[in-house]
This record gives sequence, C-alpha cells and structure tokens, in this order.
Amino acid sequence: MNRRGRRAPEEVIRKMEEEEEERLIVPQVQPAECFGARHVLALMGFLGFANVYAMRVNLSVAIVAMVNNTAIPHVNKSESDACPAPSTNQTEPTEDGEFVWTESEQGLILGSFFWGYVLTNMVGGRLGEVIGGKLVFGFGVLVTAVLTLLTPVVAQASTPLLIALRVIEGLGEGVTFPAMNSMMAKWIPPLERSKMGALVYAGAQFGTVVSLPISGLLCQSSFLGGWPSVFYVFGASGVVWFALWMLLVYKTPEAHPRISLDEKIYIQTSLNQSPSDSGAKKIPWKHILLSMPFWAIFVGHVAQNWGFYTLLTELPTYMKNILHFNIASNSFVSALPYLMMWLFSIASGLLADHLRSQGILTTTATRRIFNSIGLYGPMICLVLVGYANCNKDAAIGLLCGAVGLNGAVYAGYMNSHLDLAPNFAGTLMGITNTFATIPGFVAPQVVGMLINGHETIGRWRIVFWIAGIVYFVGNTFYIIFITGEQQEWNDLDNPRDEAKVIHGASPPSQYGSFNQRGSHLNPTSAVDGATSPTTIPEIF
Repeated sequence: MNRRGRRAPEEVIRKMEEEEEERLIVPQVQPAECFGARHVLALMGFLGFANVYAMRVNLSVAIVAMVNNTAIPHVNKSESDACPAPSTNQTEPTEDGEFVWTESEQGLILGSFFWGYVLTNMVGGRLGEVIGGKLVFGFGVLVTAVLTLLTPVVAQASTPLLIALRVIEGLGEGVTFPAMNSMMAKWIPPLERSKMGALVYAGAQFGTVVSLPISGLLCQSSFLGGWPSVFYVFGASGVVWFALWMLLVYKTPEAHPRISLDEKIYIQTSLNQSPSDSGAKKIPWKHILLSMPFWAIFVGHVAQNWGFYTLLTELPTYMKNILHFNIASNSFVSALPYLMMWLFSIASGLLADHLRSQGILTTTATRRIFNSIGLYGPMICLVLVGYANCNKDAAIGLLCGAVGLNGAVYAGYMNSHLDLAPNFAGTLMGITNTFATIPGFVAPQVVGMLINGHETIGRWRIVFWIAGIVYFVGNTFYIIFITGEQQEWNDLDNPRDEAKVIHGASPPSQYGSFNQRGSHLNPTSAVDGATSPTTIPEIF
C-alpha cells in the first residue's frame, strides 16, 4: 500500500496472477482405463531392460562352458578350506571348453564390458533430454543386440578382439538407464514413480532370471553349437524388441497418436507441464555439484553397484567352483536370487507408492527406509554367506536374501534422481551411473586377484566382507543426506531464476512440484515432490 491507500502496481499484478492460477486449478483425476499409453511404455521398457541384462549376463554362464578348466593351474587348495566335490550324484561328465583363460583373464573379459559402459552414461542422459529417450534407448539396445550376435565368431578369432567387442557393447548399452530416466520424467506422474520405476528397472532382474537358466541349458545342448547359441538367441531377441519399441513407444504424451485425452491431461497436470516445456534446459552444474542430496545418490549408487556386480558377474563361478553345482543346475540356482529380487522390487514399488499416496510416509522417509532394506539387508546376508561354509542350502538361502532384498533400492535411490530434478533426471542418472559402473570392471578384477588359483572358502569370505562394508558405508551416507524434495535448481533458466535460488525463493516448478498457493484446495495432496492440483495444460 502507498500513502494514499492504493496498492502498488506490483501487488495488483501479483494478486491477479494468484486469482488466475486458482481459477485454472483442477484436481488430478486418474483415467478410468486400466492400461494406457504410459503403461505400454513401462512394459516395453521392462522388456528392453530384460533384453539388455540377458545380453549382459549370458557371458557369465557361457564362460563356464567356454573355458578349459583342466588346463588352468589351481594351487594351494587345502581340503580344510575347500568344499569336497560330490563323488556320487554326478550324472553328467564334465566337458571342458576350448579357451584356456585363467581366473584373472576371465575377470578381464567379464569386466571389459564396463569399460565402454562407463563412457556413454552421461552422453545418454543428455541426449535423452535433448532429442528424446525413445531413440537413444532403442538404438542402445539394438547396438548391444547386434554385437551379441557377433560374439561367438569374434571370440574364436581372438581374445583381444572379444575384449574390444565387449567394450563397444558397453558403449551401446551405457545410454539405456539415463535415457529411460529422461523418458520417465516426461511420462510418469510423481505418485506412480516408485511402482512404474520398479516395473521398468525390474526388467533387469527378469532378464537375469531368464538368461541364466536358458544360457545353462543352451550351453549343454547341441543347438547351434552349444555355447554360441546363447549369444545367437538373446541377440536375435534384442533385434525383435527394437522393432516393437519403435512401433509402440513415443517420445512424449503429446507425440503419441493413440493416447486418450484423459490420460494426456492426467500426465500433464500431474507433471505441471505443457507442450512448450519440451525443450531441454541448461544444466546447472554448479548447483548439482554443491548439492548434498545429489552426492547422497552418487555414493549410494556406487555402493549398490559394487555388491550387485560382484554377484552378477561372479555368482556362476562361485556356484560351480565352491558349491560344485554342474553347469545346468548352476544356472538355475544362480537365477533364483534374481527371481527373488524381481518379485521383491515390484512389491516394494507398489508398497512405497501406497505409503506415499496415503500420507503415511513422506517421500524422504520412503527413500531412506526402502534403500536401507535394499543395502543393509544384503550386507548382513553376504557376510553370513562367507560363514555358511559348505552348507549349500544355507548358502543359497542367504544369497537369495542378499540379492532379493536388494530389489528395494528401486523404491529407494533409483527414484531419487526424479525426486530432486525431473528436468535433469537423465543427466543425473548419467553422472551417478557413470561412476557407479566403475565397480563393474573393478569388482571382477578384485575377485580375480583374490581367487586366482585359490578357490577356497576363505578367499570368497574376503570377497563377501568387502561387498558388505561397501554396502554399509554407501547407505549410511545416503540416508544422512538424501531428501525427497524437488531442488530449486531444477527450474533454472536464466539469471533471474538464479537470483531467486540464491535468495531462497524457488521458481515455479515444471515437474512434480507442490503448488504452495493452491495447496489449500486439495487437503490430500502428497508431499515431498508429489504434486497437488495444477493448472490446465495447453494441449489444444
């Protein structure tokens, strides 16, 4: 007010904006249809990751059939620290493969994939934000599929060429997680993030579950030469998936020709977006690097991947050389923990979204609780595996617990990128997944150096203790510094927005923000990054 009782022009304008905003606010109503365009995206993403992981882990099984173990020297294997091989019940003769690779060389081959994978994560995230995740994710899977088809020929030609092929395969697959994150930021409403994210990313576990036993059976068969058929079957599956992906999935809801109007409005109002919001924003590097919640995701992601990749690449070897499962039963038993992880991840996602939508837990509390289940639980189980000695039932049960409980992270840190900054979800995933990939090639090398020529319980106990300690440190850091609230730098577009952040006033959010001025109109609105009523989007 000025001295004459009149309101200043700025105050009048602000009041008009508030009245206009409240007039346009509408409640978010979920479409009546049970299966919409966003569910097609989630299903195809699920199948995409299933193919990706099937092609990633099949070598872990095939290498057992490819290697000539008789020609590899094993030393200092005392009976007191090694499980006795079964003398009866051995119904199948053990056949050695054609490649004389030591444990260290096998670790090098298994880990080489991640040398390429680590290089393209950040590229994939940014490309997903700029040109759309559909093409980036699709072609990432296609490259992996084509190279998988070439693996048998290249392996028989040269070991260095095989390593080079696996590096290039990693380059193609490295874009997949960040590209999918950028797509989900444009397609998935905040209160569906946990369950949809769990469904999509659980494809990785489903692919592992399918790949391990089928790979074991193919290795023992005469189909297409035995172990080469592993790569032919899964490579062809990836090519078929790519064709379906290009036909059924679209970059954004606005680009989809068959999406219902109700679903389009629901997605856009939930994310508070309009067609004009489709452009990629400039990455606020300074704010990202100074954000402790970002570093919480970073550390938690690295810790998770150390334990996960240790088991993913080495579990078949542990089953065969320590617990003495033959290759067929090895692959089935190796798949069991990932079956548990797949089921538990989906259940965790559904439960997490229910707890958030009912107001029982905030997003921050949800992420902390489920991430702790996903890392502290496996930590305990893995350490105990090292003391199960030759008790196969106990060892398998603990391994199922270690890998199964790990599925809770899909309701934990895996959603935190979207919680903090949906506009840069692909970039954030690219950054954290880049560094979290380092354990993919370091962990197999560490295992190879520890085990090299010494297949004993004591050596594997050290492997499990290392993974347990990494889990503990990583999750402790995560739960201390993580938040589920969207960060102010998510919407920085210009110096004026920068000034708002500096002075503590956040600019209007584009995705998943809580509308402060309109929040009184919906008392059941969610908290910590979930949306309340938003304005009608410009879709006509």
